[in-house]
Amino acid sequence: MNTEADTCRIFVTPRLQAAGWDNAPHAIHEQRSFTDGRVVFVGGQPRRGRGKRTDYLLRYRPDVALAGVEAKASYLRAEDGLQQAKDDAEILGLNFAYATNGAKIPEFDFFEGLEPVIEAFPTPAELMTRQHIVLGLTDHTLAYEMPVPSPPVQKLVALLMPKVSAIAPTKPRLPPMLTCCCPPCSPRYSTDRKHLTRMMG
Repeated sequence: MNTEADTCRIFVTPRLQAAGWDNAPHAIHEQRSFTDGRVVFVGGQPRRGRGKRTDYLLRYRPDVALAGVEAKASYLRAEDGLQQAKDDAEILGLNFAYATNGAKIPEFDFFEGLEPVIEAFPTPAELMTRQHIVLGLTDHTLAYEMPVPSPPVQKLVALLMPKVSAIAPTKPRLPPMLTCCCPPCSPRYSTDRKHLTRMMG
């Protein structure tokens, strides 16, 4: 009976390597913390709890992360880890989330809202191509110059744009205080109107 650590070592890492995620400029980041823990007071003294951590963060290149993977022990259902993978992906601004117990690999695609069970992890090129197709991007150079905002970020921008246009209808760019500063966008994603129109379709 394999533990979660066994699943990572025996199944997940070799399969990700086989899919090409360990070949530069792509990268596999294991056990990556991405939030600080909550501060609680115990006996009047502050203590920081455990922060959020993803089992695997898959990067197309050092500044562009595409997906997260949550591993589970072999005696648990792979689907049991998918909700956590989805929650982590939303915080990190990722458009693809995966979970696995070594036997099954359920995927969640934030663009399509689908949860298929797949046979093997997609390659970096396959995920980037899927992202391009959904966003209608044909210029790959432009797409690689900045991370693509996740669906939650896109919704936020869509809500902000009418208000910004009413405040400053003639400005070519948004006011600095409304520049996106969320993890998938900062520091290179600028809320230029032409760029937003292209990214939002």
